[in-house]
Amino acid sequence: MSDDIGVPIGTVGWFDLTVEDAEGLRDFYGEVAGWSFELVPMEGYDDYLMINRDGGVVAGICHARGPNTGLPPRWLAYVTVADLEASLEACSARGGRVIAGPRSLGEYGTFCVICDPAGAHVALLQPLGDEVRDDLP
Repeated sequence: MSDDIGVPIGTVGWFDLTVEDAEGLRDFYGEVAGWSFELVPMEGYDDYLMINRDGGVVAGICHARGPNTGLPPRWLAYVTVADLEASLEACSARGGRVIAGPRSLGEYGTFCVICDPAGAHVALLQPLGDEVRDDLP
């Protein structure tokens, strides 16, 4: 996600894209945006961390299989939340629905994908422990 320790609540901290042809899209963005990639080992296949020309990780491109089966083929923003359970309750109460998860992102925390009442998808990420900050810039 980020090498930074603090991730302010309410900010977008990550983007990824889940598609059937992850290799093809990896190469597409390599040519279009000038990104290179690093492999992210999954169970039996690799997903990709996309790297900008300065060496910074900018996004992920993932296969629509395994834990990503059924995710929509869209760039997905991950919004950092302080309490994922409370955010999911608010989502349901306001007419949204959970599309996937919640599930673990290992050392990064727990996330889920929701659909808002307008039909837009976004991921909500509750980081682990010290990574959560309440001070918005």
